[in-house]
Amino acid sequence: MSYSNDTFLKDKIFRIISETAAEHGVRAFVIGGFVRDCFLQRPRNDIDIVVEGSGIEIANAVGKKVRSKVSVFKNFGTAMFKWNGIEIEFVGARKESYSHNSRKPIVENGTLEDDQKRRDFTVNALAFSLQEEDYGNLVDPFGGVADLQKGLLRTPLDPDVTYSDDPLRMIRAIRFATQLNFTIVPQSIESIKRNRGRLEILSRERIAEEMHKILLSPKPSIGLELLQQTGLLELFLPQISALKGVETMEGKGHKENFAHTLQVVDNIAPHTDNLWLRWAALLHDIGKPATKKYESGTGWTFHGHEFVGSKMVPAVFKQLKMPLNEKMKYVQKLVALHLRPIALVDEGVTDSAVRRLLFDAGDDIDDLMTLCQADVTSKNEAKVRRIQSNFQLVKQKLIDVEAKDAIRNFKNPVTGELVMEYYGLEPGREIGIIKEFVKEAILDGKIGNNFDQAFELMKIKGAEMGLVHKE
Repeated sequence: MSYSNDTFLKDKIFRIISETAAEHGVRAFVIGGFVRDCFLQRPRNDIDIVVEGSGIEIANAVGKKVRSKVSVFKNFGTAMFKWNGIEIEFVGARKESYSHNSRKPIVENGTLEDDQKRRDFTVNALAFSLQEEDYGNLVDPFGGVADLQKGLLRTPLDPDVTYSDDPLRMIRAIRFATQLNFTIVPQSIESIKRNRGRLEILSRERIAEEMHKILLSPKPSIGLELLQQTGLLELFLPQISALKGVETMEGKGHKENFAHTLQVVDNIAPHTDNLWLRWAALLHDIGKPATKKYESGTGWTFHGHEFVGSKMVPAVFKQLKMPLNEKMKYVQKLVALHLRPIALVDEGVTDSAVRRLLFDAGDDIDDLMTLCQADVTSKNEAKVRRIQSNFQLVKQKLIDVEAKDAIRNFKNPVTGELVMEYYGLEPGREIGIIKEFVKEAILDGKIGNNFDQAFELMKIKGAEMGLVHKE
């Protein structure tokens, strides 16, 4: 990791910041994620500047020079602007102290050294000098570069202090370990276990943000396993933690559902960046603990776990204060339907079964199929090949039936208004009976999905019910 002093600071904005800081008689440094990602050769989308003085003052002065609009956040003592699509944020160097019941620190002006001490991890405490006399020099008081080379996450100070002061750092440690495929040092793991109770002062929204980032990582199982190992998971996602373990009866044990769930989330990761589809993968089996039953001669069963699990989804979203809107309903739908395509594989594919799946899944059918294929985690390679081959047959059948019957976004050709007008009825149960009868006939393939056949069937059903056309 050798480099010349300005290897990473070639953009002219760094020289402008350097000159501006000198004009104001203060020292400025590039710090944090930008520096870390320089060494990791990762994309760098934002730059953090720490100033031994007023960060807002320097941001305003630099913004004026480069003609960029500066946004000032006085409550946080920060200011930022965009430069060639990159966000540059300025803050004054500070030292912090914490009260026991809050992660909001008491902030005082400080030096670069003070600021580096308050950072969460050594790899995030790295800084580049922007002073003319040592421009581009690395300031690394805690061995952050060595930790980068070894792939280690450790705190600059005693981990008990770092994690107790701001318990979000415990989840951030696990998130960084997941994103970077780094190892959290044993002292930090033990400290997280000791300080797990401090999670109670965190807002659920902040926890959810970190969970989103873990789930969107290339291999989410790294973080999920660490969350379970440290005891954090059961504090905010007990429904997932409850999947851990295997029960044995008459010498028979069931599948380890926690390990299976982690494998499903990893399986789906290369196929989608859809956060909510990844949440569906995480939650797809949460109904299993409540439905687990041992039947002598049959073994362990989880009958109806997909329906029970779908009913549990709103509670998960509420406890993490995630949106209770169409995103939650989407996850709920996929959890409820996740066995349906597999059932088609096992039972043979009929047009009627495919129509019903298309009707129930609608535009989410492709995501459902992605989830179901990720759900195949058998270690029997021949079985996996057979199921995956059958999935291709189901996919083709979905395409063929949809092309023929247009069921995916099904709209009943017979509307309630039509039934009421034809028979002169007021709103009532008869309308629902007729519409349901026509819908079922279309889904069963007894009639086509078109107005003429649906209208004729409506008249037949109406006559059966003793209804008379209003002339």
